[in-house]
Amino acid sequence: MLIIRPIRSSDFEALYQIAEESGHGFTSLPVNEELLRNKIARVEASFLKEVDKPFDEGYLMVLEDTVTGEVVGTCGIEAAVGMEDAFYHYRLGTEVYHSEQIEVRNEVETLTLCHDYTGAAELCTLFLRGSYRKNSNGRMLSRSRFLFLAQHKERFGETVIAEMRGESDKEGNSPFYDWLQKHFLGIDFVEADYLSGLGQKAFMAEMMPKNAVYVCLLPEDAQKVIGEVHTNTRPALNLLQAEGFRCRGYVDIFDGGPTVECNINDIRGVRESRLLTVTIGEPPASETSYIISNTQLANYRATSAKLLVSEENDEVVISPELATGLLLEQGDQIRILAL
Repeated sequence: MLIIRPIRSSDFEALYQIAEESGHGFTSLPVNEELLRNKIARVEASFLKEVDKPFDEGYLMVLEDTVTGEVVGTCGIEAAVGMEDAFYHYRLGTEVYHSEQIEVRNEVETLTLCHDYTGAAELCTLFLRGSYRKNSNGRMLSRSRFLFLAQHKERFGETVIAEMRGESDKEGNSPFYDWLQKHFLGIDFVEADYLSGLGQKAFMAEMMPKNAVYVCLLPEDAQKVIGEVHTNTRPALNLLQAEGFRCRGYVDIFDGGPTVECNINDIRGVRESRLLTVTIGEPPASETSYIISNTQLANYRATSAKLLVSEENDEVVISPELATGLLLEQGDQIRILAL
């Protein structure tokens, strides 16, 4: 059985390996032992913390194969970004130049550095090892976060965002970043991305252009990738768009990848999730698969299974094996979402 659960300190070696496998552009998991250990400690504290309103908590889950005991994936949610460290984006805008005298009107696209998403929740750190990218495992891992959001809304910002990885080559070179490196930062994309992942962002405030950047003045190859996603990220973007996420004109300051957003209550998976009461026994046959989670916090568990669910009845029969995997007892509640 594949079970999603909160990360714990004993998962460090697996997390470090995933950080190495994830490659360039996966900012939320830099290959840095101290940072990864600190990340795990922060997550463990977040799951135990009493929260009146979201601040700087982080909820990182792992996907564990209970047969082998191996950690094969991760998914995470940040409660409210930018509360401790500055959270930068470029906002796409338009300036209009018009002269009646010469009868010319031009609209010029601009990029302006901003902190507009401060306080938003963020979907992040989605990774699944190659051998497990089958049988809708990736879809289950990604969408399971909507069950967690639905169950614990008070712990998250009202706007939920996701940063999509932008275009870069196998060596981690970004066409969008090249002009920024040449004229402003002076360090390569991989180093800048790594420092950002470490939370060492002072160089951004010191070296990024303070005024609006005219897109038409950028090199043509940089212009072309603004708002475009990396090939490997396209399936993740499609999934989020199906949930109601849209790009509102914000892109990443390093690779130009789009940031998508949705109000927490408008996310399809949040709206369509249901609470059911559990009976443990021999479940009737069904061909419909669901993502299923318990309603706990520190002992959160989620997985997928086939269930026979009625629209008229808020009770469901689950197997003893499933109950054990999700830490459920007779009469407990589960939250479900059609896979």
